[in-house]
Amino acid sequence: MALVQTFHLPHFPAHPTYISLFRDVENVNFLRQQLLEANAEFEYAFLDATMILSTTHVLAAVFRALNDMLNNRLKSRNVHSEVVFSLSPNNNIAESFRRFGINDTTRTLLAIKISTNLNVTAEGVERHLSSSITGVAIPFTNDALADITDLAKVRRIYKLDTGNANSNGSAGKKGKRDKSADERIEIESVVLGIMALKGS
Repeated sequence: MALVQTFHLPHFPAHPTYISLFRDVENVNFLRQQLLEANAEFEYAFLDATMILSTTHVLAAVFRALNDMLNNRLKSRNVHSEVVFSLSPNNNIAESFRRFGINDTTRTLLAIKISTNLNVTAEGVERHLSSSITGVAIPFTNDALADITDLAKVRRIYKLDTGNANSNGSAGKKGKRDKSADERIEIESVVLGIMALKGS
């Protein structure tokens, strides 16, 4: 059963966003095919969760996509594809789907549904995702994402310097965990800035 969380962004009360996170997804090829065929029942933003740093990272992309939709500035097909595009550090739509969308090797997946009409409900999204995705639903939290994110890949995509990430300190486990959390916060700050400046 999908765990659907509902988000109401302050500036867009009429457009709730429904988000579910899955691991061990076994039918990603089927989901990709639905997107390629533009099946209206599968109008979601399906993201490779290894490329996502935090809930804020995702919600920043949702905010940008909703804002562009409501101001008639979409650069892609719909608000859901715009979420994927909004994550990208550049203006190449195809590249954004290769980097942030789902592919044959995706095993952790974020499903995002933005309500563009009153017929979209959390219950309906939960039913549809539960019957469509073969995988294990997990809570969409920063802790869950921290275990999933491929930081090296995120750094490469956003062209971030590795800094002293390879230094070998003698800190214990807690020290390493704190350093990793600090590094994640620092990366997120830079990534959000890159996303905000894109196309401005």
